[in-house]
Amino acid sequence: MEEMEEELKCPVCGSFYREPIILPCSHSLCLSCARNILVQTPDSESPQSRRASGVSDYDYLDLDKMSLYSEADSGYGSYGGFASAPTTPCQKSPNGVRVFPPAMPPPQQPHHHSSAALLLPMIGPRNSCLTCPQCHRSLILDERGLRGFAKNRVLEGVIERYQQSKAAALRCQLCEKSPKEATVMCEQCDVFYCEPCRLRCHPPRGPLAKHRLLPPAQGRVSRRLSPRKISTCTDHELENHSMYCVQCKMPVCYQCLEEGKHSSHEVKALGAMWKLHKSQLSQALNGLSDRAKEAKEFLVQLRNMVQQIQENSVEFEACLVAQCDALIDALNRRKVQLLSRVNKEHEHKLKVVRDQISHCTVKLRQTTGLMEYCLEVIKENDPSGFLQISDALIRRVHLTEDQWGKGTLTPRMNTDFDLNLDSAPLLQSIHQLDFVQMKVPSLVPAPPLLHLEECCNHNNSATLSWKQPSMSMVQTEGYILELDDGNGGQFREVFVGKETMCTVDGLHFNSTYSARVKAFNKTGVSLYSKTLILQTSEVAWFAFNPGSAHPDIIFSNDNLTVTCNSYDDRVVLGKSGFSKGVHYWELTIDRYDNHPDPAFGVARVEVMKDVMLGKDDKAWAMYVDNNRSWFMHNNSHTNRTEGGITKGATVGVLLDFTRRTLTFSINEEQQGPVAFENMEGLFFPAVSLNRNVQVTIHTGLPVPEFYTSRASLQA
Repeated sequence: MEEMEEELKCPVCGSFYREPIILPCSHSLCLSCARNILVQTPDSESPQSRRASGVSDYDYLDLDKMSLYSEADSGYGSYGGFASAPTTPCQKSPNGVRVFPPAMPPPQQPHHHSSAALLLPMIGPRNSCLTCPQCHRSLILDERGLRGFAKNRVLEGVIERYQQSKAAALRCQLCEKSPKEATVMCEQCDVFYCEPCRLRCHPPRGPLAKHRLLPPAQGRVSRRLSPRKISTCTDHELENHSMYCVQCKMPVCYQCLEEGKHSSHEVKALGAMWKLHKSQLSQALNGLSDRAKEAKEFLVQLRNMVQQIQENSVEFEACLVAQCDALIDALNRRKVQLLSRVNKEHEHKLKVVRDQISHCTVKLRQTTGLMEYCLEVIKENDPSGFLQISDALIRRVHLTEDQWGKGTLTPRMNTDFDLNLDSAPLLQSIHQLDFVQMKVPSLVPAPPLLHLEECCNHNNSATLSWKQPSMSMVQTEGYILELDDGNGGQFREVFVGKETMCTVDGLHFNSTYSARVKAFNKTGVSLYSKTLILQTSEVAWFAFNPGSAHPDIIFSNDNLTVTCNSYDDRVVLGKSGFSKGVHYWELTIDRYDNHPDPAFGVARVEVMKDVMLGKDDKAWAMYVDNNRSWFMHNNSHTNRTEGGITKGATVGVLLDFTRRTLTFSINEEQQGPVAFENMEGLFFPAVSLNRNVQVTIHTGLPVPEFYTSRASLQA
């Protein structure tokens, strides 16, 4: 492979051939290299005439002291004419091939002219001459110039395939982590990009739109060859850049100024602008260097902060552990004290029970002895002897029996320990443990003020409103609303947000709730507002709920009256749900045709809506026709009772969570026994009916007399 690579390199520039041309001697050259070693000779001094006169090309090796000016550091000379300043020629190319300069005409008057006369330009017509750097054969070009030589397409293709096969996968130079494979290389930016980085850092618009993007392999070759690249005009291949167009901000050649689009633009010397831009870039770099220095100092400061944070963290953790350990020690000491009280209670209970065991054992032994004696006396066959002691024994037996009177065989001590540990305040304090010493009091929000004019409750819903104090200047990020359980229990969060008004639904009827609000921001949490007492309605006012009904249900009278457009039974629920208290409502039969059997009762929210109420385990109901009724739950029928309904009849439903019972009535008289017991959870009023029935619900009613009188009798 290495030998092959040498064969693919130009003998002049030592790099891979670029746009190679084939010389008549079968050797190849880069087009740019051929242009650089091309010389102009007088017509009278062509290589053929020199050979005819007996002068060899090798004789011109003595012209080293009059070598042509070298324009690049690539190792070859540019033979632009004999008027160039003399320098030491570069006799070899990078590949070691000797490059000969073109022939010079012999001096015409060697006797009285100085050597400087050799540097005078020749007058007369000139021809283009090219000398092969490998076989040293001189070639005269016709009027076509270098365009007369054929391009070596085969060699160019071989070089391209060789570079592609040898080049490894190039990586993106802008990826921060795990660089991806590069897809393009910008020739002007000299940077390899993957596709995401190209779209982000090198968009195809704006000032970067004119940049040339190359495949990675080609870009790699271009990067390697760029140090030896000669800056020539893109519009005029034979002209080098010599001026700088201030308006277009680009280098131009003389021909561009004479006949091109830059003829009327302001131009400056290329070298002067080069030095000026270098100076400007250096000044900009000085400012950037100052920023980089400041950044380094800042990084040192941040690293010191990291160390300080680690040290402070260790110290703070140790302090926190010590504080928590002190709390745990106090809790352990209190635990020992409480356990001592439990042990005392334990010993007291054991002593009482053991004393009662001992006393009962003695009495039982005496009673057993008396019983055995009496049994022996009963065996006596002598009546007179028996009667002599029978009266005394009978009195003694009665006396002993009286000693086993009421309470004697009742334990004097129960087994339960009536010591209920109240840990709720301590748990609440533990949950409220916080780093208050880290909070700046002036930055913590002030406690919110309850806006009592806008606070209200309806049925089992409560609406609360609050606001920040008018003099408070601290920014608030949100609020936390807390309610207790309606029985004076622990508070719980029911709302967290930025709003200053909240409605809480689903509260228990006939219950008293306590509500409070606190504000918070990034600094901390404020104190609580004043506690507001809320009393929910004693009785429930509600209507049927269209949102939870079967689609066949028809609503009217502000959703208080319902019927159905189907012959099959369909279920509709009430809007309010109950889980606590005593609730009673009635349903009036507005229409009753063809003796259907509607059902009335309660149900869970997920009850089946397309069957009779009570067919599944999510409903508890009484279904009734014109003669009798049944109770039904989970498709089980019980308690058939005589007495039905007609148009105008009233069906009552009474749900009592105090006794956990469900009772039904027809026309204000209880229908059958208590229908269902052990009622726990959330229940909604429910009805199932078909198109032959229409009912209207009546709510907010007091408990009927038949139920209150029965309750008083049971008490």
